[in-house]
Amino acid sequence: MPKFVIERTLPGAGTLTAEDLAAISHKSCGVLTGMQGRAQWLESFVTEDKIFCVYIAEDADALREHGQAGGFPVDAVHRVSAVIDPTTAGSS
Repeated sequence: MPKFVIERTLPGAGTLTAEDLAAISHKSCGVLTGMQGRAQWLESFVTEDKIFCVYIAEDADALREHGQAGGFPVDAVHRVSAVIDPTTAGSS
């Protein structure tokens, strides 16, 4: 399944407590369980007013469905075409 990055605007996200983040995570996992493997959450990055989530999923529509079912904003869904890091530069 392809990898996606979801952009979610959530004002004040950077000030959410550990309990708030745990509740969001719990809700997301519950929705994913009901989706029967059509999407899998890998990780999320919380910034001041946004959360960027990395998923693998059958398609972008499955991720929009997840957002709607969980009450999570979905501002944009981007399909990842490649992943690079410092090792991509090679040893030359």
